[in-house]
Amino acid sequence: MHKAAAQPANLSRAELRRLIVAIVIGNGFVAYDFTVYSFSAVLIGNLFFPSGNPVSSLLLSLATFGAGFVMRPLGGIMIGHIADSRGRKAGMTVSLALMTLGTWLIACLPTYASIGLAAPVLMVLARLMQGLAAGGEIGPVAASLMESVAYRHRCFVVSWRGASQGAAAFAAALVGASTTALLSPEAMQSWGWRIPFVLGGGLIGPVGWYLRRRMPAARRQSIGRLNPGRLFVEYTRPLVCGILMTAATSVTIYLTVFYMPSYLVRTLHRPPAISLLTACLSGLAIFVVTPLVGRAADRFASRKTLQYLFFVASLAAAWPVFWMLTHGVSDLAALVIITAYVALAVNNEGAIMVLMMEAFPAHRRAASLAVIFGVGVVVFGGFSPFFVTWLINVTGNPMIPAWYVMAATGLTLVALNRFPERAPAEEPAYAAQPPA
Repeated sequence: MHKAAAQPANLSRAELRRLIVAIVIGNGFVAYDFTVYSFSAVLIGNLFFPSGNPVSSLLLSLATFGAGFVMRPLGGIMIGHIADSRGRKAGMTVSLALMTLGTWLIACLPTYASIGLAAPVLMVLARLMQGLAAGGEIGPVAASLMESVAYRHRCFVVSWRGASQGAAAFAAALVGASTTALLSPEAMQSWGWRIPFVLGGGLIGPVGWYLRRRMPAARRQSIGRLNPGRLFVEYTRPLVCGILMTAATSVTIYLTVFYMPSYLVRTLHRPPAISLLTACLSGLAIFVVTPLVGRAADRFASRKTLQYLFFVASLAAAWPVFWMLTHGVSDLAALVIITAYVALAVNNEGAIMVLMMEAFPAHRRAASLAVIFGVGVVVFGGFSPFFVTWLINVTGNPMIPAWYVMAATGLTLVALNRFPERAPAEEPAYAAQPPA
């Protein structure tokens, strides 16, 4: 029988609450730093990837956005192993430090006009650094949250990781919308686009670091070096099915939240302020709805029940949603439609992560989950804005995002059906009840 990599000590209710808050807020900070790039994609494309064709500049900028995801599997293996062997806190501290450094590099980077080809090269380097951090963040965070409570509260507590992602998207879009509304186009082009990154590296990074340094640390034991090849040999089915299960959520969130501002402006010719407002509302919807769905999921015997319900509903709604957006609904109606669809389609992270983590022993849990989401987001999510933009440009069909989302959701449903659901193992927990 495998021994857990970390044996959590008993904590009081107040200590448990402080632990969860520190984990969730720190994860939100990391998510903000990684995703704020997407809301500046158009300006970054013009400043760092200049060309005679605005679409080409945007494509290069989106490709750089996707490049950040290439490092996520490596970050998942490296930082996930640190979390499994040296403690969850150690892994989360490393990921936050790397993310802060990458964000500061983007904030201070001279443009193509100043240093030529070095500018896009350094921009890609900064995104790779951020990708390494983001890939290593997910495993330690989710494992720490799940291991902090009893079985009947796991989906609810883990769902706060997804909620923090929504809060991060809300904050990033709000900062982007505010700077766009308050500054002139010339000021945005000159220096205003840097504001979100300065906030991330200068304010958010140090606060997150402080919170995580003060987290209670679990006891740990040495488990030996992680062999990624051996990991896939031992856990082939849950790893492969888990990667395929990320398709729907990854594609949906990156197309309907992070890519949507560019889609609304470039393809549907809507005002930039309105497009960023959709991202604000979508992030807020994720923040509010995800914990509610997580709490509901804990009431079912199977972790799969609510997932089937929401994936089927989002598959059925994808086509009508994009049809209405591309057929001239008002800006207000577009806001409502997008927000409602995001609330429906991106809300079940608690159940899906708990289902995945329960398929692995504790000493491989953080690394395995990080590999699943690192590879899955690279394959399905990170480059989806690039491929959708390219396909729209080639075909002239603005309904491409709907087809993309529907295909990804269908694949997820097949993988969900094949994923092995196992009875919960007896594991120690910080507390038997979630924090008030």
